[in-house]
This record gives sequence, C-alpha cells and structure tokens, in this order.
Amino acid sequence: MIKRTNKYKNIKTTVGNLKFDSKKEAKRFEELLLLLKAHEIQDLRLQHSFTLIESYTALDGEKIKAMKYIADFTYTDRKRGFVVEDVKGKRTDVYKIKKKLMKDIYDISITEV
Repeated sequence: MIKRTNKYKNIKTTVGNLKFDSKKEAKRFEELLLLLKAHEIQDLRLQHSFTLIESYTALDGEKIKAMKYIADFTYTDRKRGFVVEDVKGKRTDVYKIKKKLMKDIYDISITEV
C-alpha cells in the first residue's frame, strides 16, 4: 500500500481530543493554552470563520458559494486587543488574497506564526 503524504508535508497532530493539521499548529495551541491560564489572553477560539464575500446567485442563475477565511486561532490579548492568528507554512495565492480582504473588510491584520 502506498502511503499518501499531505500536500504541504504537514503531520496531523492531536492534543487532548483536538486534531490539528500540523505539529506547528498543535504546538502554538499549547503555547496559547499557557497564556490563557496565565490570564495574558482570553476568549481563545479555534477555527473562527469570517465571511469575506456573501453567497449570491449570478445573473445566469448559478449559485455562488460564500468566500470565507477560517483563522487557526482568535483571542483577546491584554496588550494588543483582538488577535487573529494563522499558523503558516506556505503562503498560497488564495491565502494572500484572503489576508488582504480581511484587512479591507474587517480592518484586521492577520498575525502569522
């Protein structure tokens, strides 16, 4: 049997009962948990979804799905305020567009880890 590898060579990792797409993302989650316990951050959320373009029906009747950006982590930092984090390996062209839309629509700069 041929073992398939992830497109970006990530190794899926589990922390407790949560599954992460990479070891790097799981490690960052553990770091954020420590900050949460130390009361440096609050309201930690995983996979927070932001709608960038609403769904719609084109003039020809084709239904177009909404475009969303799903952040790896969001939280409120005592010093920086609301933070959106993305644990990056490869910065794809689609990600670059979504990052610009996040800034334009929500005035949120994504923090890349």
